[in-house]
Amino acid sequence: MKDLPHHYEVAATTSTKGNVDLTSPGLSCIDSAPPAEFGGPGDRWSPETLLVAAVADCFILTFRAIARASKLDWVSLSCDVDGILDRVDNVTRFTEFRLRAVLDAPPGTDERKALRLLEKSERSCLITNSLTAENHLDAELRTVE
Repeated sequence: MKDLPHHYEVAATTSTKGNVDLTSPGLSCIDSAPPAEFGGPGDRWSPETLLVAAVADCFILTFRAIARASKLDWVSLSCDVDGILDRVDNVTRFTEFRLRAVLDAPPGTDERKALRLLEKSERSCLITNSLTAENHLDAELRTVE
């Protein structure tokens, strides 16, 4: 890892109608639009879905690093996130992220260790640690051949 602080640059451009183009040096452009809940078309990534995706992605990447450091063998990990947007004290914000993680691991995997590492990953995710919303993790370990 490079020394902190890290800097991440994103530019957003649009006109009076249409998508917002999100660009960052060296990355493909992403088209964004408001979600259907805010009158958008509902067929593009939105700031809301991008934030929820960042929670899921960060959880998985954090687990990968923690599992490697802890020498846990595993096969695959999926994470579904339900981000709850609500109005609290006259402010619309994400109030909760519900993470559902399913870890596939080889037979003989220490279940307590695997679940402990999933919980540690949820607590260590830099994205959720940067947000005020509550996080809830429902983790499952499945044995696969």
